[in-house]
Amino acid sequence: MKTLLMIGSGGFLGSISRYLISRYFQNIFLSAFPWGTFIVNITGCLLIGILYGIFSRSGYLSPEWRLFLTVGFCGGFTTFSTFANENFLLMKEGDFYYFLFYTSLSIILGIAAVYIGNIITKII
Repeated sequence: MKTLLMIGSGGFLGSISRYLISRYFQNIFLSAFPWGTFIVNITGCLLIGILYGIFSRSGYLSPEWRLFLTVGFCGGFTTFSTFANENFLLMKEGDFYYFLFYTSLSIILGIAAVYIGNIITKII
């Protein structure tokens, strides 16, 4: 139960941070390009990379705090960071087939799912 509360708390803070930072940058860069989301996604990827790098070098922080920061905060901040980290791990392990498969399918099917979901709402 403690682990779930740690993840949930991190997700809560990450989601709020995502909203505030994304909105801030979108208001600064008045453009059709989604700068706010883009900056949040890249920042989240950098953050999760730094965190996993630190965790792999030392026993710094308990497993609960690691989950709070990575699964909770980074996951709430942007799931793109988890996606990027999983792809990094696949490349690091030399699983290039799965890297290409996972990346391609995630992007193609993700966009297709948004499109289909939009069509479903128009039909209903």
